[in-house]
Amino acid sequence: MDYLFLLGRVLLGGYFIKNGYNHLKNLNILTGYAQSKDVPMPKVAVFVTGLVLLLGGLGIVLGIYIKLSIFLLSIFLLFVTFKMHQYWTVSDPMQKMGEHVNFYKNLGLLGAVLMLLAIPLPWVLSLVW
Repeated sequence: MDYLFLLGRVLLGGYFIKNGYNHLKNLNILTGYAQSKDVPMPKVAVFVTGLVLLLGGLGIVLGIYIKLSIFLLSIFLLFVTFKMHQYWTVSDPMQKMGEHVNFYKNLGLLGAVLMLLAIPLPWVLSLVW
């Protein structure tokens, strides 16, 4: 079971690491997307959220700074879900479907991240700091 928990951490944390890297690698492209959603200071927002995703994901994978990692990812998911994926405001059916999927995906991820708080610390197979 310890290795299954580690695998789950790698998959969940890896998802956030990959997306954080994507934010930083594609900063200009994602800045335009954030701007289209009326995000204030879009370039700064994309850069900061990229760092948040990287740090939160690394915390989960490595098992360090767990509460801080969960806090960062929870704030990110709450903001992004309700700011960027307002499917109820979209009229184009294909775009609405995409926003709908991303809205509920983020809620599922938020649930998974919050459940990590129920696991006693320190986590098994983690770097304890």
